[in-house]
Amino acid sequence: MKAHLKSGLLASASIAALVGFVTGASANDKLIELSNSDEAWVMTGKNYDSNNYSPLKQINKSNVKNLRVAWSFSTGLLHGHEGTPRVVDGVMYINSSFPNNVYALDLNNPGKIKWQHKPKQDPAARSVACCDLVNRGLAYWPGDGKTPSLIINNQLDGHVVALNAETGEEFWKLENSDIKVGSTLTIAPYVVKDLVIIGSSGAELGVRGYATAYDVKTGAQVWRKYATGPDDEVGIGDKFNEANPHYGQKGLGTSTWEGDAWRIGGGTNWGWYAFDPEENLIYYGSGNPSPWNETMRPGDNKWTMTIMARDVDTGELRFGYQKTPHDEWDYAGVNVIMLSTQKDKSGKVRKLLTHPDRNGIVYTLDRTNGDLISADKIDDTVNVWTHVDLKTGIPVRDPEYGTRMDHKATNVCPSAMGYHDQAHDSYDPNRQLFYMAINHICMDWEPFMLPYRAGQFFVGATLWMYPGPKGDRQNYLGLGQVKAYNAITGDYKWEVMERFAAWGGTLATGGDLVFYGTLDGYLKARDSDTGELLWKFKMPSGAIGYPMTYLHKGTQYVAIYYGVGGWPGVGLVFDLNDPTAGLGAVGAFKHLANWTQMGGGLLVFSLDGKSPYSEDVMLDEYPPQLPKL
Repeated sequence: MKAHLKSGLLASASIAALVGFVTGASANDKLIELSNSDEAWVMTGKNYDSNNYSPLKQINKSNVKNLRVAWSFSTGLLHGHEGTPRVVDGVMYINSSFPNNVYALDLNNPGKIKWQHKPKQDPAARSVACCDLVNRGLAYWPGDGKTPSLIINNQLDGHVVALNAETGEEFWKLENSDIKVGSTLTIAPYVVKDLVIIGSSGAELGVRGYATAYDVKTGAQVWRKYATGPDDEVGIGDKFNEANPHYGQKGLGTSTWEGDAWRIGGGTNWGWYAFDPEENLIYYGSGNPSPWNETMRPGDNKWTMTIMARDVDTGELRFGYQKTPHDEWDYAGVNVIMLSTQKDKSGKVRKLLTHPDRNGIVYTLDRTNGDLISADKIDDTVNVWTHVDLKTGIPVRDPEYGTRMDHKATNVCPSAMGYHDQAHDSYDPNRQLFYMAINHICMDWEPFMLPYRAGQFFVGATLWMYPGPKGDRQNYLGLGQVKAYNAITGDYKWEVMERFAAWGGTLATGGDLVFYGTLDGYLKARDSDTGELLWKFKMPSGAIGYPMTYLHKGTQYVAIYYGVGGWPGVGLVFDLNDPTAGLGAVGAFKHLANWTQMGGGLLVFSLDGKSPYSEDVMLDEYPPQLPKL
């Protein structure tokens, strides 16, 4: 079966598509089972809690010094490589930056490509991609006996493709985003039940953000909900924010905007999702309002910059908490949301979500109703806020660091990159610690007026970025941190500085280890309890993806994409020198090219480099046997 579907033809779901959810639990149960398997990595963040934690402990803090490269794979592409590969049933699925190639490798013989899919895309997508040509990963659906297991791939040009996981053949294809108005796709698809959830990119071009659910078997659209606009289009019903009416309820998706500015108001979601099967809710963050220049869009600009909890079957919002009303600094709120069950300060057991935001605050909410539990500064050098009022949920601004026309705001901390961007963090449920990969970057900000033109950048601000107060501002180093955080106490158990931002994210394991990659090209392992550096390896290029781990035939492997790029790498990738270019990133990372260069691929590590080839040196040799003399 091959269906080519256009989003314009999918404005409403058929009854047949909706009925499919009655039987969708079986596929969902299979995904949950696979997500709990040590031999699989089937979704973003490892599991629906999105905690990026593996209980594997064959590699641990006593032997991690013996970690060696087992095998590697080059994608042949130079731009940034984000996300992680997927592993299921002894096969690894790898994807690349634009043109978003997909490869399947048999883990018994990863030197031979099982199948590959190389899509032909509209090259115009490259010119409207905000911050490099990245892609954040694939999705897997396990099949149901009638429909085969599928690998789902988002393409930069706005298309979504489902591939037969066994053969690589195209099963269906649809258009989710229109690059003519600047809407692209960089987010990883997210499978729940028989749905695949797809976000959107392009707020920097005035795109109105939305999330869409498609029937994973056919590609038929089931629902689409927006971040701005009328209540029915946002998914707001009578029970929205019922537990916290002070967050706002009806009519605000239009009334908090001037005129019809909400139509080009941003709020795209290109980050990460989490899912609670018991609550039947998916969680994600909407991004920045458009344009960046706050003078051009008075009001709170709801529901941009919002932690959203949607019923996965209908898209209806249960709650929405706006972290940065009337954002002035591009603190796009799409960052990772991790789920946990912990006792709050009063001793009550609660189902929580934790979200480190670009605005310099790490939030913890009750994920059943949106109650705000805590809102702590990611670093004590955050200065745009004095604090967050836990009763109202509103952050209290320090006017000294606000932005306005005819004024250059200086020493604003954090910068537009935030003290945390799209790094996918991890949570160790045994230690009850979140391991956060942090930026430590401040900025100067000067806004200007500009008209909206479809398909063109719609920003309206000039930025200069530099290290935060704890970094080396003279030499433009000390741009990152890694921290171990307790969401209940608000304490940081340990923190370390990094030369550049720890952009990709962390992996926590049962071996008492935290792994992460760095922009300057190192894969590092630290002691989970102390932060002590125990091991590192210099990769061919910097990392903007995060590590993953899996077990294959009794051997634990750790894998990570290398390939510098993304927003911090735009200067290096596109050979830019103006410090304000790349929305300010070029100046902040002016020395990155002294530490790494472009080049994309995958590295896989094991203890002593054990691999199928170390076990059988004749594996896949040609000819298969040595000639007889």
